[in-house]
Amino acid sequence: MLIVGIAGGTGSGKTTVVRKVMEVFPNDEVIEIPRYSYYKDNSDIILEER
Repeated sequence: MLIVGIAGGTGSGKTTVVRKVMEVFPNDEVIEIPRYSYYKDNSDIILEER
């Protein structure tokens, strides 16, 4: 198994790179973890307490 992380600032092309990688490899060989799947939802806490 090979794990590749793609990081960068807003608008740097992360999604474009992931889409291109997914075009090259068969569907069962690439899994995308959406970029916001790892954030903890703190929307129930007021901004000052976050």
